[in-house]
Amino acid sequence: MIRRSLLLGTVLLALAGCGARRDLRPAEGESLPPAPYGANATPTPGELLTPTTQQRPTRSDELLRESTERQDDPFDIPPRN
Repeated sequence: MIRRSLLLGTVLLALAGCGARRDLRPAEGESLPPAPYGANATPTPGELLTPTTQQRPTRSDELLRESTERQDDPFDIPPRN
């Protein structure tokens, strides 16, 4: 009995993940959000889902080319006792 219910739960979970993939559209009777300030046209759902470089910045792998000695910091004083 337990095996049967476990098997049924597994099958239902697998079927739930097999949803149809189609283009995104607004719900019935709804419209897309208004165009952003300064934009010429309202963005499509695909454009709204594509992250910009500000949302996903590229990694900067700037390596230190020359090692330099750290200068003295005049404000680096020991704490009071």
